[in-house]
Amino acid sequence: MKVYFIGAGPGAADLITLRGSRLLGAAPMVLYAGSLVPAEMLSHCRPDAEIHDTAELNLDQQEALYRRAQAEDKDVARLHSGDPAIYGATNEQMRRLEALGIAYEVVPGVSSFTAAAAALGSELTRPEVSQSIILTRTSGRASAVPETESIASFAAHRATMCIFLSGQRLKQTVADLSLHYPPDTPVALVRRASWPDQSVHRSTLGKMLSEVKQKDWLLTTLLLVGEALSREGGVESSLYAAGFTHIFRDGDARKTKRASLQKENQA
Repeated sequence: MKVYFIGAGPGAADLITLRGSRLLGAAPMVLYAGSLVPAEMLSHCRPDAEIHDTAELNLDQQEALYRRAQAEDKDVARLHSGDPAIYGATNEQMRRLEALGIAYEVVPGVSSFTAAAAALGSELTRPEVSQSIILTRTSGRASAVPETESIASFAAHRATMCIFLSGQRLKQTVADLSLHYPPDTPVALVRRASWPDQSVHRSTLGKMLSEVKQKDWLLTTLLLVGEALSREGGVESSLYAAGFTHIFRDGDARKTKRASLQKENQA
């Protein structure tokens, strides 16, 4: 018996990995976070799977299901939104499984922050603009963000930031970001990335609050900020430049030199 923590991806049913889909289709018992994972994702399950929505269950109740699956020698697919490694609330489950002697495996998934970048058609890292991505969130009732990881302190780096759960504290988040990012810094709100009702709003840090109604962005919203989101052209990466050489490709200068040496040898 084994528990598989599977990243369901950001929402779209076809953004689960092939491995995740295969394991989900084989598991006789499935636990999924119904508040964040769309019901369409259950189309990957086998027809006779026993399915439980964990949005209605506390941790003790979930453990009881793991115990029963262990007694019945049944594998369990535990579906988490996005990737289980990011705000997945998997650690406490894993510790309980270890105490019960139940083996588990993690299957990574597509995170909502990469789905948000895809929705924007943006690369989050750009040469000489930003080579770092800060993933963080605003504090919530379930767990607070440590004071040493405040949005204001991260903003000092002026790297690309992806802020989860930002909708409910949008005004304060913008105020914290404005301590370091200029008003014309590109920002974007992405709600329910990859879902059929996905919403996107592009703006600048100084203008965004005057353009949106906070009530429209309360849940499952990501705020992205940074110069990397700019649509304007910038410095191109050297990776594919004609003169750039690496072990897989000769640059133009090296090709010319090698051709010259070959001619000399033939002569």
